[in-house]
Amino acid sequence: MILPIRAFGDPVLRKVGKDIDKDYPGLQELIDNMFETMYSANGIGLAAPQIGLDIRLFVIDVTPLAEDEDYEDIKDELAEFKKVFINARILEESGEEWKFNEGCLSIPDVREDVKRKGTIVIEYYDENFVKHTETFSDIRARVIQHEYDHIEGILFTDHLSALKKKLVKGKLTKISQGDVNIGYKMRFPK
Repeated sequence: MILPIRAFGDPVLRKVGKDIDKDYPGLQELIDNMFETMYSANGIGLAAPQIGLDIRLFVIDVTPLAEDEDYEDIKDELAEFKKVFINARILEESGEEWKFNEGCLSIPDVREDVKRKGTIVIEYYDENFVKHTETFSDIRARVIQHEYDHIEGILFTDHLSALKKKLVKGKLTKISQGDVNIGYKMRFPK
């Protein structure tokens, strides 16, 4: 089932997510719905707060990037990178910060350069509640950091300079009021 994505201004996007356990009601159906919702909006990541749930869950599928010539050197890794992250905790961020033009399904039509560290170590449970501690770099680390921010109540626009924040303020106000033309299901703050 395709769920409405919460728009900028919805209070749930600012909540720090709560841990869940393997008995969370309808967990597998929720995960399936999150992937379906993400695909319907042409996204590569979606966090639970974006569908109105303040829990520590996000899904990622960067397999479409394997076809992008910018990622030729890691296309095999990207081609198989579809994951579920439950109760994730980033343990370490390292490497040089690099800029990348980010966007967000909750903030349509706004894209800005964001600096993030190049490598992360993250601890999480998968959809079967098997615990993992893994290191990721490149675009995979970037997408994980973006979705991880969501479960911490942080949006990519929070990483912008004061000037950039001023420049996008009008667009963000319009989004929160539902004054945006989008091609997927959204729910706007009242």
